[in-house]
Amino acid sequence: MNLEAGCLAQLAPGPARAGSLRQGHAIIARSVPEAHSGRASSVEDAGGHRTRFAQHVHLFRESDPATHVYQLVDGAVMLYKLLPDGRRSIVEVLINASDVFGLSSSPIYDCSAETLVAGEVIAYDRAIVGRSPDLSRRIAARLQAQFCVMHEHAALLGRKTALERVASFVMRCIPGRGGFDCTGPGGGGDSTHVKLAMTREEIADYLGLTLETVSRAFSELRRRGIVTTDRHGQLCVNDVCRICGLTGTH
Repeated sequence: MNLEAGCLAQLAPGPARAGSLRQGHAIIARSVPEAHSGRASSVEDAGGHRTRFAQHVHLFRESDPATHVYQLVDGAVMLYKLLPDGRRSIVEVLINASDVFGLSSSPIYDCSAETLVAGEVIAYDRAIVGRSPDLSRRIAARLQAQFCVMHEHAALLGRKTALERVASFVMRCIPGRGGFDCTGPGGGGDSTHVKLAMTREEIADYLGLTLETVSRAFSELRRRGIVTTDRHGQLCVNDVCRICGLTGTH
């Protein structure tokens, strides 16, 4: 049985336990209609609840009862684990509409989920997912794309230098560039602005680096003229192809 099937097999109907959506954190919550035509459409039409959250809010914490499966509509969410000595390891960063998280092979969540910016998610009761073969299939299809991203991240942690890791992180924040379907430079040049949803410390925890090493890597990119930072804190990538060449994948 593969990992997708193993997780989804655990979603059989069972008694619901309260507490996954923490009270006081939600800004807006409403039921998703049967036929919705919003921004994320892969798994949002099966009776989930659309909920808006503020920045840096926990949707669930490690060891909470795994009562819901979530789909990202907009915003960004990080999944992380805490080590016994208090160190944090960010295991996944979700930035794409329709990304799925909250699946667990046990009755409890194996990591914590925290919003990086204000955003919107759809929460599906775990029992509903277990009773819906169609919804389970669509979740599995979405997970295939996410597993590919995680494979890339595993390679990054295992083999890439600090500069390659930071360059790879920046490239992931630029839609449509760097992958097999890269659109290449546009007619108006090859620069773009990236609003980083993560602090330097969070980036370090995600890339398996120290805060100081991440800062040195960004300083090196600025020294080479590849990136600059504007007064609003946005990162300006002056040459996307050049930073892509530093990712260690080309």
